[in-house]
Amino acid sequence: MELLMGLDLGSTNIKSIIYTKEGKPVAEASARLALTYNNPEHPTWCVWRHEDVWNTVKAVISESVKKLGPGASVTAVAVTGFGMDGVPIDKDGKELYDLISWQCPRTVPQFEEWREYFGREDVIKETLRRSTMVIDTVYRLKWMEKYEPEILEKADKWLLIEDYVNFKLCGAIATDYSMASTVSLIRQDTLEWSDRIIADLGVRKSLLPSPMQGGTRLGKVIPEVASETGLSEDTLVVLGGHDYIVAAFAAGIRPGEVFDITGTWEMLVGVTREVEQIALPDLFYTEPHVAKGAWCLIESAISGNMMEWMVDYQGGDWDKVMAGAEASPIGSRGCTFLPHFSGSNAPRTEAKSLGAFVGMSHAVKQGDTARAVLEGLNYKTREMFEAIQRTMNSEVPEIKAEGGAAKNPLWMQIKADILGVPIVIPSLYEATPLGAAMLAGLGAGVYESEEEAVASVSGPGTVYEPDLEAFASYTDLYENIYLKLQDSLSDVNKEIFDRFII
Repeated sequence: MELLMGLDLGSTNIKSIIYTKEGKPVAEASARLALTYNNPEHPTWCVWRHEDVWNTVKAVISESVKKLGPGASVTAVAVTGFGMDGVPIDKDGKELYDLISWQCPRTVPQFEEWREYFGREDVIKETLRRSTMVIDTVYRLKWMEKYEPEILEKADKWLLIEDYVNFKLCGAIATDYSMASTVSLIRQDTLEWSDRIIADLGVRKSLLPSPMQGGTRLGKVIPEVASETGLSEDTLVVLGGHDYIVAAFAAGIRPGEVFDITGTWEMLVGVTREVEQIALPDLFYTEPHVAKGAWCLIESAISGNMMEWMVDYQGGDWDKVMAGAEASPIGSRGCTFLPHFSGSNAPRTEAKSLGAFVGMSHAVKQGDTARAVLEGLNYKTREMFEAIQRTMNSEVPEIKAEGGAAKNPLWMQIKADILGVPIVIPSLYEATPLGAAMLAGLGAGVYESEEEAVASVSGPGTVYEPDLEAFASYTDLYENIYLKLQDSLSDVNKEIFDRFII
C-alpha cells in the first residue's frame, strides 16, 4: 500500500498525518509548537526557536510512523504551513537566528515606512497585492538589515519555515510559488522574483531560493533523519505550499468558487486561471495556486484565536460557552465585537487597529459576549466575501469551508446566516495536511494528475443553509453598526497601540 504523509506546520500545533491515496488517515500525531517571548525589553516580541520547530517536527513524524503496521512505510511526504516566518542560514546550513513570529509586532515600523512604496500602482501590478501585510517576510528582512546587519551579512539563504523543514529533511533548498508570494517580492505574471522591487528595497537577491511549482520532487530523506524519525531512506520529499492554498487544493476548488479556511487565521480563497484579468480595486492579494496554471485570490484575517481567548476568559469549557452563545439572540443584546486583536488585514489594512467590545450594558450576559465574538468574526468574513466577489466580478452561490471552526455547528450556522449563502463542509479528513499528502503523491507518481488526486479523496459533505430572516437582521446590524466600528475607533486605537503594544 502506498502511504502519503502531510506535514502541517501550524501556529498552534504541528501535525503529521499519514493517508492512503484515497485520503483515508491511517496514522497521525500532533504536538504544540512553543512560541517564545525572549526579549525582556520588548515583552510583546516573540519567536519560534529553530530547534523547537525541528525537534517538534521530528517528534510528530516519529510518533505517526510508529503507529503504522508492520512492514508499512511512507512513500512520500510534503510540508505545508503558515508561511512568512523564516530563518537565515549560513553556507554550512547553520541557523543564524530564530524565526520571528508573525505574531511579533517588531516589524510594524518597517511596514509603516514602506507602506507608500507598496501602495504604488506599478508595484501592485507586479505583485498583485493591494497592500502587503505587516507580517510579510520583506519586513523581517528590513528589520534585520537595521538591527542585526551582521547576521544578514553572514546569511547565505533565508528559508521560510516550510522550506527550512524541507532542508532539514532532505538537504534541498527550495520554495514553491505560493510560499514565495508571502515574501512580497515576486511577480505574479512571471512567477519570478522582481528585480526592480528587490533593487528598490536593497534586498540581496541571492538570499532568496528560486521559486518552483508545488509537487516538485526535492530528494530523499537524509539517512540521519530517517534513523531519528522512522521514515525510510527511500521516502521522497516533495515540495508543498502555503497551508490554506494546499487545503483549497484538497477540496478541489474550481475557478469561480470560494473556499473558507477556518482556523487561527480565516482565509477566503477564490480561484482563477486568468491572472491578467484580476481587478485590482478590491483585491487584497494574490498567490499562485499549488495547482498548475491557477492563482488564488485571497482575503485573510486572524480568527480562531479570538474565540479561544473568549473560551479561556469564560473558564475554558467550550461546550458551556457555546451553549451560552446559542441561547443568546441575534445581535447579542447590542454587544458588538470588532475582531482586530492583531490589527485589520482585509479588505482594509490598518496595523494599529485593535479589538473592541461596544454596546455593553447591564443587559449583556456572558453568553451574549461569546455570541458577539462569533458574530464579529463572521461580519469580518462577510467583509472579505463581498470584496472577493467584487474582485472576481461574480456572485458566488455557496462557500466550501474546512478547518477547526467548520466542525462547530453554531459557528457555521451563524456564518451562513450572516453571509446569506450555503456553507458546504466537504467530507475531507484535515484538508490542509491532506492537500500536502496529495502533492506528495503527485510528486511520487502515485497520482497521474491533479484531477485524479482530487477525485480520489472526494466525498459528500454537510450543508448549512442560511435562514433568510436571520440574514436580513444581520444585514441591518452589519451595515449600520459593524462597518462603522473601525473608523469610529481608529484614532483611539492608534493612541493605545503606540502606548502599550510596541
